[in-house]
Amino acid sequence: MLNNQQIIISGLGGQGVLFITKLLAGAAMADNLPVLTSETHGMAQRGGNVISYLKIGDFSGPLIRPATADALIALKAESFAHHSYFLKPGGLAVVNSPDPVEDDRYRVFCGNATALAEEAGNVRSENVAMLGFFMGAIKDDTHLFNPDTLARMIKEKFQAKPAVATTVLSLLEAGMQLYQKR
Repeated sequence: MLNNQQIIISGLGGQGVLFITKLLAGAAMADNLPVLTSETHGMAQRGGNVISYLKIGDFSGPLIRPATADALIALKAESFAHHSYFLKPGGLAVVNSPDPVEDDRYRVFCGNATALAEEAGNVRSENVAMLGFFMGAIKDDTHLFNPDTLARMIKEKFQAKPAVATTVLSLLEAGMQLYQKR
């Protein structure tokens, strides 16, 4: 039986919201799961709000209504503040923040993906570190995303740049470990 999931990915233009969405959608499709995606970024350019909707399972439309999302990946604490209303009560939120973000309505976990990316010398990959943090957080909730399939998707994406692939994969793993250490 398929475990339907509705996931919001939120951040600012240039942070890789759409990249994360494509990786997760691609990994789910590679595992033969039905996927719908959509994004809202309008005139947002670098620095503007970007929100992406990812549905996996038996759904008829790509948009996620308020108070129905199972999970939120917030690439900035402000993104959680702007888009947490999409989460259902008790929904999972992972937030890229060095400081705690509290909201009793949801299960909120914070990790400093920016620091991980800085340590790796690839600040642009904080999104992948946050994706790893998310993978750690959902491990007990759902088995929709196979880490091996996700790693394969990353290797395929960066096959012309093996050094980048290695860095990105190490940040994915570092994000998963960051969740375990919290």
